[in-house]
Amino acid sequence: MAEEMLKEENQPTVWKMIYLARRNPALAAADFPQAWREHSALGRQCKNVGQRVKAVAQCSRQLQVDASALSTDYDGVNLMVLADREAGSAIWDDPETLAIMRPDEPRVFADYVRNFSVLCRQQVLYERMPADVSAALLPQNEQVMLIGFLQRSDEWQGAVTSPVLCPPHWRIGGVNQASRIVCNTLDEKAPAGYGYRYIVEWWFDTVEQALSAAQSLNASAAAQDDEFGWGEHVFMLAEVTHARP
Repeated sequence: MAEEMLKEENQPTVWKMIYLARRNPALAAADFPQAWREHSALGRQCKNVGQRVKAVAQCSRQLQVDASALSTDYDGVNLMVLADREAGSAIWDDPETLAIMRPDEPRVFADYVRNFSVLCRQQVLYERMPADVSAALLPQNEQVMLIGFLQRSDEWQGAVTSPVLCPPHWRIGGVNQASRIVCNTLDEKAPAGYGYRYIVEWWFDTVEQALSAAQSLNASAAAQDDEFGWGEHVFMLAEVTHARP
């Protein structure tokens, strides 16, 4: 087992494209994960997608859980590990992607994917996991996660430094049961409405642990306004419903 606080200088740079998705309102919430998987399958027809995207995890909102801190305004979070930073911009202009995947987006989502996607640097802050799981770039199928989009702002002031160590209130209460904590720091100006400074993943062994964490989230003024506070935020309890490789 690996159990340790991790520092950024000990980690390779991992670039991720992350999006916070709303489904097409014509889709029932329960039907969204399947429609999303079908959309992802189109990527197999795009050679450049395979070269630029190393791993994908589709995290669908858990529909059977409820906590005051959890948002129901969104339906899923996509985590996508890129081959390099440049892939984060090149993928939007790829002819195959524009011809094959983009026309399918309105069937699945409430908007085009580019309009709610952000480019981030990943930092693993903490992990307590078997070595084979720890080595995975992204969570695998059925992994349960609490995902927080923190400190939304419409003003882009440049990329900020990731936390050196896991901020204390990111591990207070139920979130302390997380087996892995990952911080994704925004690295370029986001589409309007999606300028979240940090996107944090808390991985849990069970839905019950994740729900307990959501129910115990610190909602005090200090937790909102601290350097690594929630700020204007979205929390989602999700499960990975599709992953590759």
